[in-house]
Amino acid sequence: MSSENSSADDVQRVWDVVVVGAGPAGASAAYAAAVAGRRVLLLEKAELPRYKTCGGGIIGPSRDALPPGFELPLKDRVHAVTFSNNGRFTRTRRSRQMLFGLINRPEFDQQLVEHAQKAGAELRTGVTVQRVEQHGSAVPDRRTVAVILQGGEVLLARAVVGADGSASRIGAHVGVKVDQVDLGLEVEIPVPDTVAEDWKGRVLLDWGPMPGSYGWVFPKGDTLTVGVISARGEGAATKRYLEEFVGRLGLAGFEPSISSGHLTRCRADDSPLSRGRVLVCGDAAGLLEPWTREGISFALRSGRLAGEWAVRIAEAHDAVDTRRQALNYAFAVKAGLGVEMSVGKRLLTVFERRPGLFHAALTSFRPAWRAFKEITQGSTSLGEIVRTYPVAQRALTALDRRPAATGDEVSPPQ
Repeated sequence: MSSENSSADDVQRVWDVVVVGAGPAGASAAYAAAVAGRRVLLLEKAELPRYKTCGGGIIGPSRDALPPGFELPLKDRVHAVTFSNNGRFTRTRRSRQMLFGLINRPEFDQQLVEHAQKAGAELRTGVTVQRVEQHGSAVPDRRTVAVILQGGEVLLARAVVGADGSASRIGAHVGVKVDQVDLGLEVEIPVPDTVAEDWKGRVLLDWGPMPGSYGWVFPKGDTLTVGVISARGEGAATKRYLEEFVGRLGLAGFEPSISSGHLTRCRADDSPLSRGRVLVCGDAAGLLEPWTREGISFALRSGRLAGEWAVRIAEAHDAVDTRRQALNYAFAVKAGLGVEMSVGKRLLTVFERRPGLFHAALTSFRPAWRAFKEITQGSTSLGEIVRTYPVAQRALTALDRRPAATGDEVSPPQ
């Protein structure tokens, strides 16, 4: 906080940055702003730790975006992937180096919040934000945002970061627009040691029966996280897919400890990332990988950017400077995550029409498997591959233009 404003702000209790939502995006934003020496308040409506519907895969980009000294609470390290196409043509591919790690979200999120607190952020749980206001009687001046809690309490901030998930109230204030909504269903299944041992170090990815759908099995010690995802509007079919998937795996006899569902929302290309002194990040901004719907790395990376730019917005003295910093934030998000999302959208379109081709490539075509490995390990990204390898760009363009095939266009070896 700048010295000339500190005494006035102490009287009015104005926070430099208020972050709404203490998931990976919010905790990362709070950490980034607190490390810069600002007064940061992190708000969370639940009590921590809390469960989130999420596979819990930590790929390279997620690991690289974690705060310094963060020790990942890994439940397993993945060295093998079994691919299947709606239960058929099963094939396992292996890697000497770890592909990615698996975590439980309650533990992971709690640890991220603790890092933000150690950096100086203050945490308040069990509080629900009703709305934010940038004009009106609750706002003392043009450099302040009012955060209004359920029950009427008003908090004042120089900048606000919305990281309150896919049903974000802050996202509604900013005017976030989405053009892809998917339903994820998930069960946590405790299993005996003999079953757990069979899955240790190996995940399953199954390309599903509905366009764009897929299922997964992620082992976490004595529990398997089993889930499926498909376009919203296919609720009954998605539920049926999960039931059949669990049955096919021989897991129907085990009682799930948790059954949950979640909507993922992917932003439209022209969706705003800010309004005035309010920024959005993570799921609240609709930032996730459109094909896999992977969101943790997008939450961590956009959260860190939002925290860094919220500091600059907090220091902005007028609307012009505020706007400039908000535009810089949007540019930073779009230059990195936006490029990955645009490639992911194209891949999803192709995958929806030709899942068998994807399956054949990943199980039988060495460069495709190598690309999968390098993306999950964090040595490259979807955008980087398309930019670096003209053959990948040409293949994607050619597939964009080809009509959908009927049935299984390629049957890879079993």
